[in-house]
Amino acid sequence: MFVKNNTLVVLKNRLNQKDYQKIMRLGNPSINAFIATSIEICNPKNIFVATDSLEDIRYTREAAVRNHEEKALTMKGHTIHFDGYHDQARDKINTKFLLARDINLVPELNTMDRNEGLKEIHQIMTNIMADHELFIKFYCLGPTNSPFSIPCVQLTDSAYVAHSEDLLYRQGYQEFLRKGSSVHFFKFVHSQGELEQAGFQLLVSKNIEKRRVYIDLQEEIIYSMNTQYGGNSLGLKKLAMRLAINRCSQENWLVEHMLLMGVHGPHERISYFTGAFPSMCGKTSTAMMNGETIIGDDIAYLRNIDGKVRAVNAESGIFGIIEGINDSNDPLQWDALTHPAELIFSNILVTEENIVYWNGKPGIYPEAGVNYSGKWFKGALDTNGKEIPPSHKNARFTFRLNILPNVDPLLHDPHGAEVHGIIYGGRDSDTSVPVEESFDWVHGIITKGACLESETTAATLGKEGVRVFNPMSNIDFLSIPIGRYIQNNLDFGKKLQRSPRIFSVNYFLKDKNGSWLNEKNDKAIWLKWMELRVNNEVDTLRIPTGHIPIYTDLNKLYTQVLHKHYSQKDYNKQFTIRINENLTKITRMRNIFCTRILDTPSIVFNVLDEQEKRLIEAQQIFGEYITPDHY
Repeated sequence: MFVKNNTLVVLKNRLNQKDYQKIMRLGNPSINAFIATSIEICNPKNIFVATDSLEDIRYTREAAVRNHEEKALTMKGHTIHFDGYHDQARDKINTKFLLARDINLVPELNTMDRNEGLKEIHQIMTNIMADHELFIKFYCLGPTNSPFSIPCVQLTDSAYVAHSEDLLYRQGYQEFLRKGSSVHFFKFVHSQGELEQAGFQLLVSKNIEKRRVYIDLQEEIIYSMNTQYGGNSLGLKKLAMRLAINRCSQENWLVEHMLLMGVHGPHERISYFTGAFPSMCGKTSTAMMNGETIIGDDIAYLRNIDGKVRAVNAESGIFGIIEGINDSNDPLQWDALTHPAELIFSNILVTEENIVYWNGKPGIYPEAGVNYSGKWFKGALDTNGKEIPPSHKNARFTFRLNILPNVDPLLHDPHGAEVHGIIYGGRDSDTSVPVEESFDWVHGIITKGACLESETTAATLGKEGVRVFNPMSNIDFLSIPIGRYIQNNLDFGKKLQRSPRIFSVNYFLKDKNGSWLNEKNDKAIWLKWMELRVNNEVDTLRIPTGHIPIYTDLNKLYTQVLHKHYSQKDYNKQFTIRINENLTKITRMRNIFCTRILDTPSIVFNVLDEQEKRLIEAQQIFGEYITPDHY
């Protein structure tokens, strides 16, 4: 972008004296130019510059209600927000990387010519904020005053977006002051565009056909226009993740789609794990496991510090899916959602008695209320004759992590948590055992991470059992070629003096009759076993695909943790090596790496070949299905 007039003249003319001084105090010409240019193009009616002060944070929160983007609910601190009826999810088609003509990524990534993209987005942005107030906000991805810190400037005309990011991210104005003119920051420009009324007369984006989310890797700028939905408008979330993946690939650290949690072991010991799980594979339930502590549920930054992996949560809040949360299966989240706290509900139902209801909430199914579609009643149909549920399937809640009783004390530690183990988990009905440790870093990154896939469910996609390839559960958010991403993970491990152990988990294994071999609470046992393993307190059985637990160790854990007996019969069923299924997966992965990923590192094929050889040798000796007692 370019500024037609002198930067300081623009800022002086458009900002009041107090806000002008807030910008000048930063002493950063790059920030001045970015803000002045955006103001000239978007032409907001009013401008508010926020610092880290409680006063400025309160102003943003109150503006969300005053501007009719949120409505206060009966419970203290709770508000409701609606996105437009057709603005309920990430817009994958119109989310594009802007690249110079000589740069090519991969077919999986949606790209367009940078010059054409900038021309189009600037046309859409012209005067888009003419009737709106612009919020200029400063945040920090990762803890402040830390080697993990990435300062960010967010420009948005949505008080809801600004309020949400106040809940989700650490304030960053002081971080900009501390770093001065040398700061290397991400930039975001968002506008909800022209508005129209929805339920409770809340205002939502109108011109969805002009919805655009463009990612300029060269200037590290995100442009998001004509949308309110968080996945498109909350720039610091998955959009910033794409910028960070591109940056970390040049700086030898990792940005991963991972939870970060503390698993509690004997003698008050805490061992920290990251974990990558595709959607509907148990990520949230793992991160919120009873008795353990949470640092993050979504995005982790990993760095090599003094030869060890340390990690932080890029965020400090949760933008979570609310569907199905109940008091029995999700007691910690349920408690947070049903007590006074600063919290935003989005796209759920508010009944005539002013009670919130989401799909799967315990209690009486409501007869009527107001939701994202407007006035709602039981049996209401959309224009296609399809029944409208009380709450959207992708309805969300937003709150700060610190309202949870199980938040880990290292949440804001600038040094991060030392990572003892890395977990990869997918939905797999017939191949992988419930928990398994890789042989080493390379074997784990390739066979557990790069080969991660997950089966679809009939409830979500209409066809059950289709395996979706999703390396490290990160394919939707990559801004670099997949092969390069895998190589970065491999290279990261080479420079470590102490590598975390790498595990796979599978909560969805079935027997030949289609019955589950895991119970819902079993994941607590797999976590506790992994915690003992990273501290060298239990031994393993070595099988062709990795290391599995010994029966007596699991039986002891079942007694201690779940207070139940664990039979040798159940152990044998769960940890049987399924030779043909594993060989079929290798064939499937080899085909993907040969055809879809043109830059696959050669070591990937070497590791797959070695695993195939071990499986065939075991097959020749023991047969198709091998119980653990053979080892």
